[in-house]
Amino acid sequence: MFGYVRPPQDLPKEELDRFGRAYCGLCHALGERFGAAARFILNYDFTFLAILLSDPEEGPIYHGRCAAHPIHGRKRLESSEALALAADESMILAYWQARDGIEDHDWFYGLKYRAVASVFESAYRKAAKARPNFDRSTRSQLCLLSDLERENCPSMDRAADTFAILLQGAAQGVEDPVRRRVLEQIFYHLGRWVYLVDAADDLKKDAVSGNYNPVALRYGLAEGAWTEEAKKEFAATLDHSIHMMVTAFELWDFGVWTPVLENTLYTGLFRVGKAVLDGTFRKRGKKRDTQERNT
Repeated sequence: MFGYVRPPQDLPKEELDRFGRAYCGLCHALGERFGAAARFILNYDFTFLAILLSDPEEGPIYHGRCAAHPIHGRKRLESSEALALAADESMILAYWQARDGIEDHDWFYGLKYRAVASVFESAYRKAAKARPNFDRSTRSQLCLLSDLERENCPSMDRAADTFAILLQGAAQGVEDPVRRRVLEQIFYHLGRWVYLVDAADDLKKDAVSGNYNPVALRYGLAEGAWTEEAKKEFAATLDHSIHMMVTAFELWDFGVWTPVLENTLYTGLFRVGKAVLDGTFRKRGKKRDTQERNT
């Protein structure tokens, strides 16, 4: 269900570089806490999570080489409590995403998900031990979602709400109660938006496979094809989730991260939603995304 929060665009180089330092900082935190293999779960969604959890100041910057950049190296954020929290929660989410993939596919097509879950089993257990409440709430919500899928529940809102509550739990490790409340609202509506946009993106594929798709059930879509009325109504639903994220975002000072977050919330998510509904959205590989970020 990941791959829909895209890196910021149309920003000054200074802000793009800042995003890059957060991206590389999270990569380092994953490797430091869980080993080199954990770096493969790194993506822009998890970087967005790390930025939201970060302090308003950028923090110390380190320049060093790594396997991805062995010659010139890259600047990255030093390890911090926020990056550690983001790394742990990212590992838990990635692990359960793999387990969800096992449940959603037959034995043969589920092999790659079994392999991923097996590779990250030890790292997941370490992350779950460090963040037991988040792991517990994640498992609980995924069980509820599985029940809805087995029932072929036609309520789009019930299914989306389950994943929204799951992601809302990512704010559990934030100590300040006001900031935690703000982040809970952002994560809740982001989770709802991600679930719905993912379901919309999978309409045709699910129509062929027969997999559960609450968007198709809600609007009675045949063969994964939108009607103009349904598309318009669904677009308004997606936009409402973004508006709710923005409303919560405006209640807190995110400091140096404000331009990056504003660009993502005010522009990036709308672009992705439109591309999904237009049928032009394509999930990109990490290598291509990284090349784009570095150009």
